[in-house]
Amino acid sequence: MKITILNGEPDSASSFDAYVHEVATRMATSGHDVETIELRDLDIKGCSGCWGCWAKTPGECVKRDDTEQTCRAIVDSDLVVLASPMTMGFTSALLKRMADQMIPLVHPYGQIEGGEMHHRPRYEHYSLMGLLLGAGPDTDAEDIEITQKMWSRTARNLKTRLAFTSVSDRPAKEVAHEFATVA
Repeated sequence: MKITILNGEPDSASSFDAYVHEVATRMATSGHDVETIELRDLDIKGCSGCWGCWAKTPGECVKRDDTEQTCRAIVDSDLVVLASPMTMGFTSALLKRMADQMIPLVHPYGQIEGGEMHHRPRYEHYSLMGLLLGAGPDTDAEDIEITQKMWSRTARNLKTRLAFTSVSDRPAKEVAHEFATVA
């Protein structure tokens, strides 16, 4: 299975960053093709809502940054793990900025799904998504529930589903096994 981890941890020296890498290593040693993308090392300009990705350069952001290859990795994966520490009750700004840059992965045209308007798919295949959260001392169950619901909606808008949510208070071995068996 091809697994891409979008690591939204801004601090490479944090314990959560080490945890993400331990999970990735465990998945790789169990035979999966794992790529970890360190969002902190990328030039991600952020969405300005110009809709150029739909009109001027369909499927690609008009801003030239590192999101094009990241979106390609997302499309080419079987599973995308969104990894982030919890900061003020939600995932990091790095992960949120990357998520905003995923809008070119769908068409601008809408269709009704489950009584709601959603974008039409651009591709035949969309990766499952998983959420790996690093809970801080001020993180509570409600923060995790709200974050899970928000990312579940994002996944739905990106023509997939959030297959699992895990918090870094569990052993990396268990989490790696859970992620690897989802798809």
